[in-house]
Amino acid sequence: MVKPLDADALRVGLERHSYLADRGLAVSLGLAMALHRPLLVEGEPGVGKTELARTAAKMLSAELIRLTCYEGIDAANALYEWNYPRQLLHARAAQDGNVPGRVAELYAPEFLSERPILRAVRQGSKAVLLVDEIDRADEEFEAFLLEVLADHAVTIPEIGTITAPSPPLVILTSNRTRELHDALVRRCLYHWIDYPDAEREVAIIRTRAPEVGDGLARSVADAVRRLRGLDLTKPPGPAEAIDWARAITLLGADGVYGEAAAATIGTAVKNRDDLDRVRREMPDVLGA
Repeated sequence: MVKPLDADALRVGLERHSYLADRGLAVSLGLAMALHRPLLVEGEPGVGKTELARTAAKMLSAELIRLTCYEGIDAANALYEWNYPRQLLHARAAQDGNVPGRVAELYAPEFLSERPILRAVRQGSKAVLLVDEIDRADEEFEAFLLEVLADHAVTIPEIGTITAPSPPLVILTSNRTRELHDALVRRCLYHWIDYPDAEREVAIIRTRAPEVGDGLARSVADAVRRLRGLDLTKPPGPAEAIDWARAITLLGADGVYGEAAAATIGTAVKNRDDLDRVRREMPDVLGA
């Protein structure tokens, strides 16, 4: 008989490490672990996508292996590369008769420099592989990932195929700067992390910044919710709400108003045009 997924136990496990997940996210994470499928997590910046992988690694007592994507990233950056200086030294030593060996030995495993994906495959279930901001990579890089995601394996022409002893947990994050290829998305489970409601945002602030009082946490949560309603270029996420609450606490204020709010607004709003809009439309918050 298949053991039912205990999403509530996962939520508790994440909460022990200060990550408050709703039931939907806990179910998605649990399914990714049980089915050995990658989990693609999308959402606005600052909602906790990357932190989910960090917390999952802590909860599972696994190594977090992070691959941060960017335009132009290729297999050598993500998978492996040969250590050419060591190969050259070995070849010269072999020619001089100082070490036994042949040219073929130049492609032995000891000359292989691991990059995040190869390390995660070798670690297997002892690792959580975070492929962060996959939407910043090129489509060619997505195609390269397909073998890893489908087979938990990496093929190195000079050595052969290296297969994970047990599948690692793989979490991909995306800020939706572009659409991902269908072939990649099909291999993943999917979850969208939305902004939390008011009560959950207060709980997140109190959990991540226990020095912040309940009244201030509620004031920040309310102000951040209003900011998100202004159609800003870069609306603040829970991460910015936490920073704002901490900053106001350091100034000794108990709410989002007046000089303390105006002096610390840069922890929540990080765009010049957005700041101008906030000053126009929320003067009560910034003491204007």
